[in-house]
Amino acid sequence: MIDLRSDTVTQPTLGMREAMASAEVGDDVMRTDPTVIALEEKAADLFGKQAALFTPSGTMANLLAILAQTNPGDEIITQRESHIYYYEAGGYAALAGCSIRFVDDQDEQKRGVFSAQSLRTVVRLRDIHFPTPRLCTIENTHNRGGGVTWTLDQLRSVRQVADEFGLRVHCDGARIWNASIASGISLKDLASTSDTLSACLSKGLGCPVGSVLVGDRETIERARHKRKMLGGGMRQAGVLAAAGLYAIENHLERLQEDHDRAKRLARQLADLNIFDFDPDSVETNLVYAKLSQSAMESFGDAFSLETRLKDIGVLCYAESAGTLRFVTHLDLDNDALDEVTPRIKALCE
Repeated sequence: MIDLRSDTVTQPTLGMREAMASAEVGDDVMRTDPTVIALEEKAADLFGKQAALFTPSGTMANLLAILAQTNPGDEIITQRESHIYYYEAGGYAALAGCSIRFVDDQDEQKRGVFSAQSLRTVVRLRDIHFPTPRLCTIENTHNRGGGVTWTLDQLRSVRQVADEFGLRVHCDGARIWNASIASGISLKDLASTSDTLSACLSKGLGCPVGSVLVGDRETIERARHKRKMLGGGMRQAGVLAAAGLYAIENHLERLQEDHDRAKRLARQLADLNIFDFDPDSVETNLVYAKLSQSAMESFGDAFSLETRLKDIGVLCYAESAGTLRFVTHLDLDNDALDEVTPRIKALCE
């Protein structure tokens, strides 16, 4: 099987397993796990923030950012394809008691990236009839946008409008590591325009579990309390934090390999007549391959084609009825990727 479903499917490397096995641990709920403390201090420093919090997942990190910066009845402004809205089980509503208002991107080439003017047009003035706008969230890289990145100018202009309206800003940076490598913008600069930022350790960096939430000290302390409330307080969590420390030291720079392989795969897939997309749109490690009309006629839809590809040993994800997602990651080398298009081509013959 060639597994291109996600960069979450990776196995811990031998070096990572050794780091986990030898980790010094304590009780993280009691704030005495030295390895968790080291990871949190490392993350805060990397992103230029006062504090950080280790969490079991990116979904929890995003929810904690919401809980720590909003009140029930408040309004969150986000892009309609955002992970927080689309993939996180409605936690913003069910647990934080917030509503959502959408801001739409204007650039078809950069789905998920919206302009400062677009944000300005959807922020409602404070009125007793409306929920209180409290938090704006962005996503970098943007998953359903195809792994696209934000420029620093775009981030700063959105931050400026958020400040005009008194909004806090949270960045869902599940793949912020990829954004930094692809854009050449430092993690500190990318994080500088957000009050809080979540970064996933179990995606591109290859950890078995975990994310970090960074921000100012007061907000992170509120998030720590909410983490306990949600059952996310872990005990000897240093065995997991050690994987994060190892990944930051050893797997960050190599993300460029994933980006290069994704672009190479995109060019190969685009040459097949069952796909109709621009391979040059691929910026990071996510390849969103839109099906051609002939593919829809032959296979029905992307969900059916996903099943057919599984039968020939290629695992991917149907993002919609018309699009398949292929994700490059730590466990895939050039030899494996070079097998993908021949297998798909054989299926279509």
